[in-house]
Amino acid sequence: MRKFYVFAFIVTSVLFACQHDPLWAPLDIELTRAIAGVSRTGSPGYFILPDARDYSQIPQVPVNPLTDAKVELGKMLFYETAFGVEAKHTSGMATFSCSSCHVPEAGFRPHRIQGIADGAYGFGTKGEGRNKRLEYAEQELDAQGTRPLSVLNVAYVTNSMWNGSFGPEGVNVGTEDVWGVTIAGSGVNFEGYGSLEGQNIEGLKVHRLLINPELVEFYGYKPYFDAAFPDVPEAERYTRTTASFAISAYLRTLLCTEAPFQRWLKGEDDAMTEEQKRGALLFFGKAGCYRCHNEPNLGSMTFHALGVGDLYEIGGLNTSVDDVRNLGRGGFTTKPEDMFRFRVPQLYNLGDGGPYFHGSSKNTMREVVEYFNNGIPENSRVPSAQISPFFHPLDLSLSEQSDLEEFLLEGLRDPNLQRYVPDHVLSGFCFPNNDPQSRRDIGCE
Repeated sequence: MRKFYVFAFIVTSVLFACQHDPLWAPLDIELTRAIAGVSRTGSPGYFILPDARDYSQIPQVPVNPLTDAKVELGKMLFYETAFGVEAKHTSGMATFSCSSCHVPEAGFRPHRIQGIADGAYGFGTKGEGRNKRLEYAEQELDAQGTRPLSVLNVAYVTNSMWNGSFGPEGVNVGTEDVWGVTIAGSGVNFEGYGSLEGQNIEGLKVHRLLINPELVEFYGYKPYFDAAFPDVPEAERYTRTTASFAISAYLRTLLCTEAPFQRWLKGEDDAMTEEQKRGALLFFGKAGCYRCHNEPNLGSMTFHALGVGDLYEIGGLNTSVDDVRNLGRGGFTTKPEDMFRFRVPQLYNLGDGGPYFHGSSKNTMREVVEYFNNGIPENSRVPSAQISPFFHPLDLSLSEQSDLEEFLLEGLRDPNLQRYVPDHVLSGFCFPNNDPQSRRDIGCE
């Protein structure tokens, strides 16, 4: 087994020292050196995700320190359909939850081109069977104009959404003049909460989930709020703000620590297959994926234009060519240099279900790899001057593309995300959806 690595910086060079089993394969040595060479600390350990209960190592904000009570409350609220009482029609009442669009079985994303909470019915097996209700007009749907991002490893995201509009710190320092002006809800940044906390306060409103003392007590959540927020005055304890803090605490613990790549980083030499190791070597080397995906969650707080298609082009509902979301970061900042640039997402558990990109323009990971390898933008509305300098032909062979795909699909796949899902919610309702068709699909009737 590999032992710990010792690294020291001398002037501008990194002296890499590694002690390992004499039989350690050359591919492991080469991969370790490649990862160390691009790591911000000079060590592969930079990419090791902390354990979900190791709160001291999980990124968080001072206004919302992680506690067991908050995480447990958030874990139930995220799946609870009972609070969906602000539906546009009675048929939608108490039928949806946060997890309607962030399905664990699909890598905490919808397994379809677009997430729909209020205004849809059905589930299928991983969320692919969700469809628009006939009684809802398209503009009444709770459906957003970009594909929902995964909430896995989101603790490392300082400014959430594809456009990075939530969160007062990080890349949003200096953008105060557009808070609450260009993107609805982003004015919550002035409250000084973290990115997740602010986004989820607004998200509970946008997604028609009501949290108030009456509902909290009726469904048995009052003791959980009391345990999670003992220092919050009772008059302010049972609200969307505290619910957001609990949900945000839970989301910060969704860490893909059991993925083969994570196990390999921690010393399990055989956790990844040879194909996955070759794919990882391409990722951190020839393919140049690390240039954008370079933080512990293999995402980053940078924005790039890749010229991919938008959601309205493939049948997305409640969106159009004029949707401000199509502009990415530029739709928030209004700066010309930000137009069509989108935040770099994390990459774990992409293999649990597509489609991919903000506009769901690619259905399979092989299509994604081929798109990057070809390096040819497909969206004519994106000026060539905006395209990321990192988006260009990669000249990968077919076998290299297969290796890279295997690393992305399986090397980064945590097979045990169900550990983050509760056995039940206090209402006793079905989740993630509670409409009749979903109950039949899920088998919880």
